[in-house]
Amino acid sequence: MSFPFSGVVVLDLTQIYNGPYATFLLAQGGAEVIKVEPPGGEHLRKRQGASGAAMPFAMLNANKRTMTLNLKTDEGREVLLRLAAQADVLVENFAPGVMDRLGLSSAVLHGANPRLVIASGSGYGKTGPYRDFPAMDLTVQAMAGVIDTTGYPEAPPVKAGPAMADFLAGIHLFGAIAAALFERERTGRGRTVEVSMMEAVYPTLASGLGLLYGGGAEVVRTGNRHSGLSLCPYNVYPAADGYIAIITNNDQHWRWLVEALDCKALADEPRYATVRQRCAHMDEVDAAIGERTRRQSKAELFELLIRARVPCAPVRTLAEVVNDPHLHARGSLRWIDHPEYGRMVVPISPLRFDGDGGDGAGNAGGNEGRGGTVPYRPSSPLGADTEAILAERLALDEAAIAALRQRQVL
Repeated sequence: MSFPFSGVVVLDLTQIYNGPYATFLLAQGGAEVIKVEPPGGEHLRKRQGASGAAMPFAMLNANKRTMTLNLKTDEGREVLLRLAAQADVLVENFAPGVMDRLGLSSAVLHGANPRLVIASGSGYGKTGPYRDFPAMDLTVQAMAGVIDTTGYPEAPPVKAGPAMADFLAGIHLFGAIAAALFERERTGRGRTVEVSMMEAVYPTLASGLGLLYGGGAEVVRTGNRHSGLSLCPYNVYPAADGYIAIITNNDQHWRWLVEALDCKALADEPRYATVRQRCAHMDEVDAAIGERTRRQSKAELFELLIRARVPCAPVRTLAEVVNDPHLHARGSLRWIDHPEYGRMVVPISPLRFDGDGGDGAGNAGGNEGRGGTVPYRPSSPLGADTEAILAERLALDEAAIAALRQRQVL
C-alpha cells in the first residue's frame, strides 16, 4: 500500500529525542528518511555505553537510512546542499544559530531548493531573550512550570518522569512539517517552520492555569489530585498490592463509585452530594475512599469499577506496560531481535493509516504494514548506508567516496 508520505525524502540532521521522534513519525508514515550524523555519531548513539541506553536510540531511529557527513568541512556542506537539492524536507534541532554559522541558513538551503521544507526544533525558539539558553527536557520542564506544579505541596518539586518536553515538541514538529508539505502542494514552494519545546509544553498546564486565574493565588502542587483541584475523587488510592487511579468527572461517576465500593454512608452524606461539595472536603473523601480500596487488590478493584463504569486504572510498572497484552495485540508494541542490541520491545507510530490489509486492529500478517504503518526496519549501525546514498543520489563512484573519507568529510 502507499502511505501519506510515500515518495517524500527527508534529510534528518536531528539528535537525542525531539527531532528524531518527528522524523520517526515521518518514516513510519512512508517517508524515506536519511539520518545524517557527524562521523562520531549523534549524541544519543554515543550514550550506548550505559546500561539500556541503546533502547531509546533503537526506538527513535527505526525505518531510517543512515550516513555520516562532516558539516564542519566545506566539502561536507557542499554534499549536504546537493542532497538538499533533491530532498523534500530537512529537519534539524541544533541550538539556534548553528545552521547559520555552518553556512546552511534557510536562505542558502532554499537557494539550493526552493521547494524544500526546512524544520527546526529548539528549546526556546530562534528569537526572544531565552534563545541561547541551553535546553534539555529537564531545563525546559523547569522553565515551563512543569516541575513547580509536580509533586506534593509539603515536598520539593519534582520533574515529570517521562521526557514530556522533548516528545511534545517532536509531535508538534511533525505536525508543522506535515502542514508545510500540504501548503507546498498548493504553492509549489517550501517554507521554514520551527517549534519551541517550551511553547509546546505550555498548553499542558491548562488545569493549573484554571486554578491560577480562578483564584488569583499561586498554584500549589497537588500530588495526584486534579491540577485545578476541581474534581473529587481524583487521586491514586492504595490497594492491597499497590495503587489504583480513580477519577470521577461528574456526580454520576461518584454515585457509581460509592455503589460499587458498597459505601452507603458516603452515598448518603449530603456534604458529598456534588462535585463542588466534595472538592471542599477532599481530605475526608480521599481518606474514606482509600480506606475502602486498600482492602482489595488493584486487579479486583479494576474489574469491579470498570464493570460499574467508573474511570480508573491500576498503577502499573514499566515492566507491566512493556508486556501489555492490549498494546501487543494492536501491534503498537512488538518484540524484535535487533541486529546490534538483541531482543527488545519497540513501539511503532501511534498514527494508523487504513488500507494496510489488516483488520483495523493491527492484526495483519507478520510485520508487513501491521497496524497501518510501513514494514518495520530496526535502526542501523552508524553510517551503514553512506556509500549507497551517495552513489544513488549524487552518482559518486567508489573512488570519489573513498577520497571523501580520506579527507574526513564522511
